[in-house]
Amino acid sequence: MTTTNPNGAIVAARMRVAATPVEERDPEERLDRADLEALQLERLQQTVHHAYANVPLYTARLDAAGVAPADIRTLADVARLPFTTKADLRDTYPFGMFAVPMDQVARIHASSGTTGKPTVVGYTAGDLERWGDLVARSLRAAGIRRGMKVHNAYGYGLFTGGLGAHAGIERLGATVIPMSGGQTARQAQLICDFEPDAILCTPSYLLTIADALEAAGVDPRSTSLKVAVLGAEPWTNEMRRELEERLDIDAVDIYGLSEVMGPGVGSECVETKDGPHIWEDHFLPEIIDSETGAPLPDGEMGELVFTSLTKEAFPVLRYRTRDLTRLLPGSGRTGMRRIEKITGRNDDMIILRGVNLFPTQIEEIALGIADLSPHFVLELTRSGRMDALTVGIEPHPDASAAAAADAADLLRAQVKERIGTSVDVRLIEPGHLPRSEGKLKRVYDLRD
Repeated sequence: MTTTNPNGAIVAARMRVAATPVEERDPEERLDRADLEALQLERLQQTVHHAYANVPLYTARLDAAGVAPADIRTLADVARLPFTTKADLRDTYPFGMFAVPMDQVARIHASSGTTGKPTVVGYTAGDLERWGDLVARSLRAAGIRRGMKVHNAYGYGLFTGGLGAHAGIERLGATVIPMSGGQTARQAQLICDFEPDAILCTPSYLLTIADALEAAGVDPRSTSLKVAVLGAEPWTNEMRRELEERLDIDAVDIYGLSEVMGPGVGSECVETKDGPHIWEDHFLPEIIDSETGAPLPDGEMGELVFTSLTKEAFPVLRYRTRDLTRLLPGSGRTGMRRIEKITGRNDDMIILRGVNLFPTQIEEIALGIADLSPHFVLELTRSGRMDALTVGIEPHPDASAAAAADAADLLRAQVKERIGTSVDVRLIEPGHLPRSEGKLKRVYDLRD
């Protein structure tokens, strides 16, 4: 059974887990708005000084804008700072955005970029401590408590999801089961055997795990799971409803992105489930008009922008996330604003089973294979409970049938190796795909 709260979110009529008592929340979660904004301003000023002094790109950008760190006197002055984009991270690859010497960098993570180069982020030991604290705060807001067992099915490695979630689970005092992604039948078996209280993964993968449980003769509603903390891809309240009813759980959204920190930038509260609360003591959010870059007032739909307030190794000033949402008043945490649940972006990035993929990455790989042409389309479909991507591509006109088939197999393998996700490849007769008449449409979303 579900109901709809006054903010339009789908909420379980009977929560499987309890809301966090006020006395168990971090002190910053209990700040009133005035005290929070005073803390934000102090940390914003420190961050701008740190970035200006130690990141050449920010030194040059602020100088060009005629803005000195001392000019940041109010929170509204953040609008005077230059934007940071994914292209900036790509252009300074690999370590040009780091603000500390490499001997102070305790860990490096990376995510895929639009040209095949990853966007690289670094963390000091202090950054890692704060990250663990914020993920722990997020999990606590979602209803996970000390002593619970947590099945972590986010991928480990350079992707921030697995290790970021892992550290937060341990910091919370819960027991982590570090399963990582894949091996779905084994995931289902271990959920039955280990009896975890909570699971962390992408929403689409949780549906696949539910299918695997049913295939094994297990009713998904009969497991020990009480809550799922889901992120790394956009998902709707309709998906929440299906997950909660099918598995008899609370499904809670966690928000983050590697360029800003990783998972734990914000989280829904289990008692409201009305969009992630941004942990504003560490991240200053804005909404801007995507076309003009002008700031928009709270409540207006636009592009989400973040300025970090406490990061040492990799501070970011006004990072354009490309996520489309709006800023709303706090509910479960009244002092901190929340964002409306994100279900779309304003660029051409495809999020396929938690992996970021761009058409230009497919193009880069295809152009390196002699028997393939640069003429291709991407078709997004839904196979069972999982999103699937098919690359429809023309072989080189001079390629034999056997050579074209081998080239298709090579493309499939290199996408898996270099991007980290599986796609299907379908060969299309040369000349049958549309040619550009201006702006070429590459992506066809056939899921609906």
